[in-house]
Amino acid sequence: MPDKTFHSNVLLSPGNQAYLERPRVDRLLEKAMQNPVVIVCAGAGYGKTHAVYSFVRGCDAVVCWIQFSERDNIVEWFWENFIAAVTLINKKAAVKLAKIDFPETDRQFERYVEIPRSETPSAGRCIFVYDDFHLIHNESVLRFLERSITSSFPTITSVLISRTEPAVNLVKFQSKGLLGRITEEDLRFSREEMVEYFRLQNINPSSQAISSIYHDTEGWAFAIHLAGLSLKNAPSGANYVPQAMRSNIFRLIESEIMSVISADLRKFLIKLSLIDHLMPELLWEIAGEKSLIEEMERLISFIRFDTYLNAYQIHHLFLEYLHGKQGELSPEEKREVFQKAAAWCAANNQKLDAINYYEEMGDYERLIGVVRTMPSMLPNRIARMLLDILEKAPGEIYDKIAVAQVIRTGLYFTLEMFEKAEEELAGVIGRLEAAPPSPMINQTLSGCYYNLGFLRMTTSPFTRDYDYAHFFERSRHYFDLSPFEMKPPISVFPLSSYTCRVNSEEAGEMERCIEALAATVVHAPAIMGGCTLGLDDLARGELAFFRGNLSAAEQFALESLRKAREGKQYETENRALFYLLRVNLARGSHEKIQDIFRQLEAQLAEPYYLNRFTYHDIVTGWFYAQIGQTGKLAPWLKNDFEESDLNSLAYGLDLLVKAKYHFTERRYPTALAVLESRGGRNSRLAFVLGKIEKKVLEAVCYYQLRNKKAAFAALEKAYSLARPNALYMPFIELGKNMRTLAGAALKEKTTAIPPAWLEKVCRNASAYAKKLFAVTECYRQSEQAGKAPNPAVLSRREMEVLTGLSQGLTREEIAGLSSISVNTVKSVIRSVYNKLGAVNRADAIRIATSRGLV
Repeated sequence: MPDKTFHSNVLLSPGNQAYLERPRVDRLLEKAMQNPVVIVCAGAGYGKTHAVYSFVRGCDAVVCWIQFSERDNIVEWFWENFIAAVTLINKKAAVKLAKIDFPETDRQFERYVEIPRSETPSAGRCIFVYDDFHLIHNESVLRFLERSITSSFPTITSVLISRTEPAVNLVKFQSKGLLGRITEEDLRFSREEMVEYFRLQNINPSSQAISSIYHDTEGWAFAIHLAGLSLKNAPSGANYVPQAMRSNIFRLIESEIMSVISADLRKFLIKLSLIDHLMPELLWEIAGEKSLIEEMERLISFIRFDTYLNAYQIHHLFLEYLHGKQGELSPEEKREVFQKAAAWCAANNQKLDAINYYEEMGDYERLIGVVRTMPSMLPNRIARMLLDILEKAPGEIYDKIAVAQVIRTGLYFTLEMFEKAEEELAGVIGRLEAAPPSPMINQTLSGCYYNLGFLRMTTSPFTRDYDYAHFFERSRHYFDLSPFEMKPPISVFPLSSYTCRVNSEEAGEMERCIEALAATVVHAPAIMGGCTLGLDDLARGELAFFRGNLSAAEQFALESLRKAREGKQYETENRALFYLLRVNLARGSHEKIQDIFRQLEAQLAEPYYLNRFTYHDIVTGWFYAQIGQTGKLAPWLKNDFEESDLNSLAYGLDLLVKAKYHFTERRYPTALAVLESRGGRNSRLAFVLGKIEKKVLEAVCYYQLRNKKAAFAALEKAYSLARPNALYMPFIELGKNMRTLAGAALKEKTTAIPPAWLEKVCRNASAYAKKLFAVTECYRQSEQAGKAPNPAVLSRREMEVLTGLSQGLTREEIAGLSSISVNTVKSVIRSVYNKLGAVNRADAIRIATSRGLV
């Protein structure tokens, strides 16, 4: 075998002392090198070349190291460089390569590829290292490298060292799991490696200094080197001064970068430090000319384009330097940047960022305009953020933008500050009704009365005052006098855990709740663009289902579904499908369940259904827990500590599904812990229907733990809550577990529950268990045939995007081919990852390929 030979630049530690061995990185490289292609991708100063060199010099292999430069974009220059590198490992092959021209055509490439195949040693390993791959942008050179790297050479491993993602298509290897990858994170120095590096330099900083250096450098090799120099050159006994290291880097940036770039690029880079979104379209908008972007892209030491994020990334120390130069911009220039960033974010559905930028420039009118396009019920953290912005805003905005008062009171309500919301609403209504009428005042009054009606609806389970429909009637009166029109997503009515929001088990209470909803539906849809359509039918169907009247439940749910779709009420539609799913599971109707799953999947394509993924996970999770297929549940429903993105007013069903999951997995103490958790989340199970479902699940958990006393007590409590309104299904849906528990209660005669009722529960729970078993078997068989209602079934749009990913297309290219926005592509990609259980693009392609999807 020929001697191991290198054509490389070797990175030594300062003073040309022995370089630091990094066994951790060597292990990662050793694993990666088992693949035919390895990408080592990280920004400048991460020790990419050093790490690969350190590893390959210890390998039992022939190594060909090709160091690229900008000149290699000249085809002739590249070909000479390539042949010269090959000469060092195989002179015979190099002589043959020199006799042919650079292979541009297919025929020339076929001639070329025969040479390494015939001349590569039959035994032994060959490693081709392509260093500084990011410098290559010539299409002909890239095409040659791509074809050469992806050609079948069993004994050759190609290593691509680059500061950016190599511009070659390696999907073939990616999809088969044959692509090794070393990332920036892998190359970051660990604290221990940093300490060892200092030891080699005879530097012994204090423990506090080590912590400070590691915090400042984040494991970046270049910065650690500068910190070491700072310590080495400091007077004896001096401590590490973070600013000294930064000053060194900032001086380097000033002398090596900022002093040689154009004045226009300098100003452009400082402008970029004002914003967090460095998407290409936005940068082009701010730059105004393509040449600035091209000039910026040459600063690859500190700025790189991340193809996965579809955004430019600026190194944090360079960004810190730029932050310090923002004083060079005038107030007008800053305002212009914020205006463009806010407009771009608003147009690309990044509304919170748009709001922040509008706040920066003090444009509250546009800020309020963005807030008005958001749902009426927001997650608490977002509601708190918006409220903080409005409370810090100048007082005169409420005179100039009257609707801001409606938004603020809505946020009080969302955060469950009910008394404050009602007090402020009463004050605003009184003041505006006394003022001369105008379209803006009418619109504001309509919003205030709507908020007041919604507030009273929300608190009605606890006040037992269901007389709130007249507020919606007043809202409609003023709405008819204003030109305003509501559209999704703000017009989508947010549901809580149950539609019959009743806290008292008193007979007739649920009917009073439904009557109030029916009276509300007369007015609310006209005000809010379809809002609440189908809600009263959903409540009727819910009550019929809990009473065990499956035919009536189905009829009402179908009517609710029709109306909800007519009014684009996506949450109502989802809940109607949930009850239809439960009805058909109780009947054992497997084919109808498959159809319901298809309808649930279709909802994921609705961009204005903002909670679609969360509620889809909850509904399908309930089904999979019920049939024992717990592996199908979304990961967050299996995690005791991970919460949904729902507002606290909507919590409840997710708790129930989590508890059912743990029960199905026979983790009974964990299921009980989930059910017994305290705080705002648990209060949503305080509705009577939630209390019953909670108690029956507690009962079977305790019984499985052989705590009969607690089991019978929970069962008796559930019965006492259900009896006044003849609620029945929560007991039946526990199937054989409830049959066993009810049978034991009958036998031991220790509860106050009538024996006749227990006997009825035993019979019906047993019948339900048989239907459940039949559906489970059908599901198992159809899954084997590839027909199960599986979240991994992709929609047409998802298949389009997945196909694009598998072909190595960027998000922009997929968006252009599919005639959709880049943000829609991102949303679809997230959905694909969620359904396939993938963590990144490579993972998604691998899973999809294994399942025959691409």
